Amino acid sequence: MINPDLPLIDLHRHLDGNIRAETIWELAQQNNITLPVKQFEQFIPHVQIIESEPDLLAFLKKLDWGVNVLSSLDDCKRIAFENVEDVFTAGIHYAELRFSPYYMSMAYKLPIADVVAAVIDGVNEGMKKYPVKIKLIGILSRTFGVEQCQQELNGLLAHKDKLIGIDLAGDEYNYPGELFTEHFKQVSDAGLHVTVHAGEAAGPASVWQAINDLKAERIGHGVKSYQDEALLEYMHKHNIAIESCLTSNYQTGTISDLSKHPITTFLKHGLRVCLNTDDPAVEGIELKGEFELARSLLGFTDTEITLLQENAIAAAFMSESERKTLRQSVLNNLNKG
Repeated sequence: MINPDLPLIDLHRHLDGNIRAETIWELAQQNNITLPVKQFEQFIPHVQIIESEPDLLAFLKKLDWGVNVLSSLDDCKRIAFENVEDVFTAGIHYAELRFSPYYMSMAYKLPIADVVAAVIDGVNEGMKKYPVKIKLIGILSRTFGVEQCQQELNGLLAHKDKLIGIDLAGDEYNYPGELFTEHFKQVSDAGLHVTVHAGEAAGPASVWQAINDLKAERIGHGVKSYQDEALLEYMHKHNIAIESCLTSNYQTGTISDLSKHPITTFLKHGLRVCLNTDDPAVEGIELKGEFELARSLLGFTDTEITLLQENAIAAAFMSESERKTLRQSVLNNLNKG
């Protein structure tokens, strides 16, 4: 059981990887988009992982239908609002939702900057209705190449005051971080935080590069980091957090045996590792279930569960005053209950 005295936080949660199957189905009908099947029940395997996929790219294909039905800015706004509702329903107090505006715009060639604005509007409307705190992280989708990532970054930086950070995600193996150093110099100049998907499809060298060249403060997944003792020591010394996602790492084929997930190694080395969902709608999971998995499969104790929650608070892209306010609001609500 999670510690009720502490906020439940999800720092690695893809907004465009959490589009409800029902919403995809409805938007397809509304926008006259042909789907591969006639019945909704038959559609689920197309947008949700049923078993572990052979690799990361096969996993990512499950996300495609969700963005392929976004034919308007209103559609983008809708899914952003629903993401906030899902965070609230999941009992999460604070989430950093990340999204790739180019990925969301590509099917219907929507203006990238306008997609960013639509997501911001949807999230703000969601926060007016639901008592949760949301911050947004823009993604550069490396899968589409260097030039397209620059266009994506331009669209994100047009709204930089409404974002908390920038992430690099997608095909890590074929599009290494070295290709994007100039992009992240611009991110640094803009004063935004940096988190990078690394050590998922590639090895420790990818994590080193993200830290040294892209100035990553947090590493998404970072699974292969355990292979380099010096890297673990460096991350511990410099408080570089790992956003760990158990079910996702199994479903992408990154981990073949979840009972041997290196999150246990990260904790033993004192790393600031926290537990997250990744793409909850695609995976068919939620954050509380990931904590239950950590307890039942990895044998985590109450103390370790609490530590994961504390690490998430410490790793969140927020000020000390915001951390204090978040902690206090959880305690106040607990006392009211």
